[in-house]
Amino acid sequence: MITNIGKAGANTQGVLRYLYGPGRANEHTDPHLVASWDGFAPDPGRDEAATLAQLATGLDLRVKQAGDRAPDKHVWHCSVRAAPEDRILTDDEWATIARRILNATGIAPAGDPDACRWVAVRHADDHIHIVATKVRGDLREPRNWNDYPRADKEAAAIEKEYGLRQVVRGDHTAAKRPTRAEKEKALRAGHTATPRERLRTTVRTTVAAATDTEEFFTILRSAGVLVDIQYFPSGDIRGYKVALPGDTNAKGEPVWFSGSALGPDLSYPKISERLAPTEPTPMRRHSDRPLTAWQQVTDGADRIPDVLDQADDVVGQAYITVLAETLDALPLIAPASHRPQLAQAAAAFERASRSRIRPRHQQAQATRLAIKAIVREPAPKDGALLAILLDALLLAVVAAQHWHHTRHHDQQAEAARQAAEHLQAAYQAAAAQPLTVIHQRGLHLTLAVQQEQAALVRQALPDLAEQVLAEPGWPALAATLTDAQKSGHDPTILLAEATRRRELDTATSISDVLVWRLHRLVGVVGGGPAHPDSASTTRVGSSAAVPGTSRPQPPRRSSR
Repeated sequence: MITNIGKAGANTQGVLRYLYGPGRANEHTDPHLVASWDGFAPDPGRDEAATLAQLATGLDLRVKQAGDRAPDKHVWHCSVRAAPEDRILTDDEWATIARRILNATGIAPAGDPDACRWVAVRHADDHIHIVATKVRGDLREPRNWNDYPRADKEAAAIEKEYGLRQVVRGDHTAAKRPTRAEKEKALRAGHTATPRERLRTTVRTTVAAATDTEEFFTILRSAGVLVDIQYFPSGDIRGYKVALPGDTNAKGEPVWFSGSALGPDLSYPKISERLAPTEPTPMRRHSDRPLTAWQQVTDGADRIPDVLDQADDVVGQAYITVLAETLDALPLIAPASHRPQLAQAAAAFERASRSRIRPRHQQAQATRLAIKAIVREPAPKDGALLAILLDALLLAVVAAQHWHHTRHHDQQAEAARQAAEHLQAAYQAAAAQPLTVIHQRGLHLTLAVQQEQAALVRQALPDLAEQVLAEPGWPALAATLTDAQKSGHDPTILLAEATRRRELDTATSISDVLVWRLHRLVGVVGGGPAHPDSASTTRVGSSAAVPGTSRPQPPRRSSR
């Protein structure tokens, strides 16, 4: 059940005219009162002799009596909507719900003879509208501060008592939704997303790619976005606004959005905190040479589940923020065929990237710098590298879902679940071709080698061995174990490590999952260690675009 309290208004009869009218698309049917302040208010929907003017006059009586003491915006308007799958509530049930909401918000406390005058109008099966005038019988204003959270809390209790769907509730860290007017304007212009949503995607992707605030603004402008920077008298940047070319108001002026209007984490102070310069610390596997940016990002994603299990909340939130930046950057670095699903995964995870926990960004800066590096590195020819990264990211997103769920971040947990679905689809598409190549090599192993690897699996994974050996993906796993042995690794230890770190119960193919986990553990791809020289000559910046805008190209750094 969702409550929505609009801005206070000044025209009581105007609100009633809409509620009793046909609606914007003739969706209002049988509008009528289900309850009122005294039970005797005139109902223009069911009483032919009653008029909207009479009902408005009754509601406005105390406003008129209060005269100059009445607030200018005296109309309080709240809609209460049930979920589509809920049963149809009776008028009496809606009347009770209306009284509970009015009591919870302080507009009309139960048993208060001086409570505000109000009516509850029903013009559809699934919702009611409550209209009240904000002057009490003693001609004072009601104590209705924080009315929205109190109404929402009462709606949650009503859901449980009435057996209705329990709506996922947030913590007020969600990005502002586009208004109805914004949606209708976008549709008229032939766009499925509003300018607010398109700019939010663009700014988030730019933050993931930029290395400092100066480059952040440079990339935005290169993407065709209008940028207006505000300064303090000292010359320091105070904030910024962005607009899309061609998106204008009635005066022909650009429609500007501040960063904070796009998302709570997109204000200039929040962005500058994430882009603050830090001393880079090269990641290494044991005593090996420094990892490539692709390997650093993959290793960073691979560590996230353990970090979320073990670290304190501020560090965990920092890694979830970096995980979101990785997903935002993926459409820039992936082949065009995978970008739609990856863009959907990033858009879904946007809600999971924030909570009321303030992140300690410096704890995850090494991975953040690696993300920025991969959008400047040559895109790898080997599709296995993308599949390995997507596999690691999928596990990280599932871990983020669990992290949010255990902290009762309901909206964030649901957003992470949706992101995982899109990421799973992208992974399956990306993994198909490289898995086929590895599978073919496995089919050419001698019988003796296959039997040797089967024995290793039975020794390392006694509970899973027979299932793994019976899967179609077993030849690929056998080939991967053989490659690991040739690289000097102990396959038994690797298998134990691969299964210890993550659950396998939900895996469609355990052997496929183990292939990529072994690759991440030892860097074995296509029969040899992943190496930057296996990259193509096409740079991501020259072939990928920030979704929703023209193509931004991160400036290339000169060698030092």
